[in-house]
Amino acid sequence: MFKSLKYLMAYTLPLVAWFGLSQGGFWYFAPAIYAFGIIPIFETLLAQDGRNLGEQEKEKLKIHPIFDWMLYLNVPMVYGILIYGLVLGTTLPLSTTTMIGLISAVGITMAVNGINVGHELGHRNSAVERFLGKLLLLPSLYLHFYLEHNKGHHLYVATPKDPATARYNQSVYHFWLSSVIGQYISAWRLQRQILQAEELAFLSPKNHMFWSTVAQIAYLALVWLVFGALGALIAFSAAVVSFLMLETVNYIEHYGLRRQLLPSGRYERTTARHSWNSNHTVGRIVLYELTRHSDHHARSNKKYQLLDCKEEAPQLPYGYPTSMVLSLIPGLWFSIMNRRVPADMLPETRRP
Repeated sequence: MFKSLKYLMAYTLPLVAWFGLSQGGFWYFAPAIYAFGIIPIFETLLAQDGRNLGEQEKEKLKIHPIFDWMLYLNVPMVYGILIYGLVLGTTLPLSTTTMIGLISAVGITMAVNGINVGHELGHRNSAVERFLGKLLLLPSLYLHFYLEHNKGHHLYVATPKDPATARYNQSVYHFWLSSVIGQYISAWRLQRQILQAEELAFLSPKNHMFWSTVAQIAYLALVWLVFGALGALIAFSAAVVSFLMLETVNYIEHYGLRRQLLPSGRYERTTARHSWNSNHTVGRIVLYELTRHSDHHARSNKKYQLLDCKEEAPQLPYGYPTSMVLSLIPGLWFSIMNRRVPADMLPETRRP
């Protein structure tokens, strides 16, 4: 059980953010340097770990509450960093550069410890846990992700119907635009289908998209009321940083992978081959095993501490944090990743 406390390392980012915000000036950029500089270095230097837990050990870890509480504690951490950033940003005379650093510190924390944990909790069976997941998505203005990810992405992953699956030779910048817009439209389409199937009115309590929109507007209005227009601008900008980080993760998770269309008109079953995985230790721990993505798609409500490494899954040459950095340089990313895309998944014109 002591080894399982490794997931406490996920708290290092909000701690670095808190320290950076408390020091001010250049230190506002500490979370960015930590997430995209220091962590990738350690990922590269440390050995990978592809071991899976035994069934007996899994049964013990499955019911131990510490793993759930490690997730719950991210709620006060994320909101604490957000409020701290808003107070500093609206009371101190910051330059444009330091303001960018402050926004990045808040936004990165909201992505790694907010959206990522919100994603994990959003798959849980408990209504309380799903509510906490939505609380973590709220400041990123990405509540539609809960519906679209669960009802859309997991159904259509690695097909043209999924806006969150990056196409072969699609740059991350083009993907940001297509995925952000596509997922929002998809979420409303799914919501309409759900309401029609259950014969519910638009203002039904089950209209997640409508009430999510109300909640997000109310959140920004509250920030404006308490911290003024500048505070609302900071909150909105930090949200953009956070959901673009999410979309960068989406980009690397399924880049270039696609399911074959069968003669029946349906797509082949989703398998471990349709997600990029990584056994790089630091990224695994900091992201609560998000990098074991194939197993997550096999059983979406499987708790993070129980996820397995699938041998048949395509493996990234670097960890998720490092891959995120590489994806920002499209030419470099294509040169590294295109040759790793399985031949049977390449576009017809690219197949050997």
